[in-house]
Amino acid sequence: MGRLFGTDGVRGRANADLTPELALSLAVSAAHTLAERDRSHPPVAMVGRDPRASGEMLEAAVVAGLASAGATVIRLGVLPTPGVAYLVSDARADLGVMISASHNPMPDNGIKLFAAGGHKLPDDIEDAIEAGLGAPFDRPTGARVGRVHDLIDGVEHYVNHLVDSVPHRLDGLTVVVDCANGAASDVAPAAYERAGARVIAIHAEPDGLNINDGCGSTHLSAVRAAVLEHGADLGIAHDGDADRCLAVTSTGEEIDGDQIMAILALAMQEAGTLTNDTLVATVMSNLGLRLAMSAAGVRLVETKVGDRYVLEALRSGRFTLGGEQSGHVVMPDHATTGDGILTGLHLMARVASTGKTLAELAAVVTKLPQVLINVPVADRSSAASAPDVEAAVATATSELGEEGRVLLRPSGTEQLVRVMVEAPTEDVAGAVAERIATVVRAASPA
Repeated sequence: MGRLFGTDGVRGRANADLTPELALSLAVSAAHTLAERDRSHPPVAMVGRDPRASGEMLEAAVVAGLASAGATVIRLGVLPTPGVAYLVSDARADLGVMISASHNPMPDNGIKLFAAGGHKLPDDIEDAIEAGLGAPFDRPTGARVGRVHDLIDGVEHYVNHLVDSVPHRLDGLTVVVDCANGAASDVAPAAYERAGARVIAIHAEPDGLNINDGCGSTHLSAVRAAVLEHGADLGIAHDGDADRCLAVTSTGEEIDGDQIMAILALAMQEAGTLTNDTLVATVMSNLGLRLAMSAAGVRLVETKVGDRYVLEALRSGRFTLGGEQSGHVVMPDHATTGDGILTGLHLMARVASTGKTLAELAAVVTKLPQVLINVPVADRSSAASAPDVEAAVATATSELGEEGRVLLRPSGTEQLVRVMVEAPTEDVAGAVAERIATVVRAASPA
């Protein structure tokens, strides 16, 4: 059946793959794995969700599972994923559960788990939770059964935390924020307004069915159109659980995670808060980010694809900024995981403090054309390491020199080899990528 946990928790089609029975069992196993049972008081678990309809059903199952394991459960209601992580840390809870499928369409849902301190789980802990599914346990009875409470001021507490982190007021800025009809719908407009911006909120009316539906960070056309219509200074787009942030300029130009990280890195370098003048990014970040950071004296630490690997590098090196091209940006001084609203606030603070437009700030990164080809193969590992493939990659790398880059990696989930090439022009990138892809296909025909 394969591993239950993916790159960001357990996901699937709600009530089909991700059933209430599975959610309950996951909650029981998580409580036993993450909570310290030798305390004088029950473990405390916090549970939040995004507004998709199936979240109500899955929340009930998760809460029942945690209470049946003897945990005191605090329901947070609808809240962004980073809000749950923050409150778990702030309240010193033993574990947190976020019910969300992030940017996925409404029929999907997911369960993300946080350990004490609001940190995502390493692979070995996820494996232990998965191994404990359905295992018999000593069920508490009577007064030992877990109790359930609601936290009514969680949103307010989280917004206060966000606004307190902002290094400069946003007065004078007009921003369009696309809330994706998701968990950001109340929090993002409130945080941006309290920090001083004039806010025009769109897709901020979740009904349980419209989350990520043609809106948010995966559909930037809506926020782009609204920025142009209202003459706003910039636009911010979040996904369903608000752990990512993308932006558009006043003229509608898209600003991705690489450009956002560059802007924040230079701001933090100037303020003396960029630890060891280091930025953490994945291997998929554009070469333009690497060149811009090198020119500014910022070291780039590369990780595998996935925000969990960025988080691991940040924690091990005690660095203060990292993220992905997709808009997951992590600022460990303020958050234990990617936080789209926090990112939006600090991005706008840089605009406000410098008096420059977002386009002017983003111009520090000159993005190189990037072509990605997914090559179906019979054996992804042998294809990626075949001598002919390695020779083709070496030749292309030599030809491109410092003006381009080749990245070849086997997929983690499918029999594919991903060939990514960056070059000075789209034509060159496409030609080089196709040349390597041809060699990969021959090495292990699908």
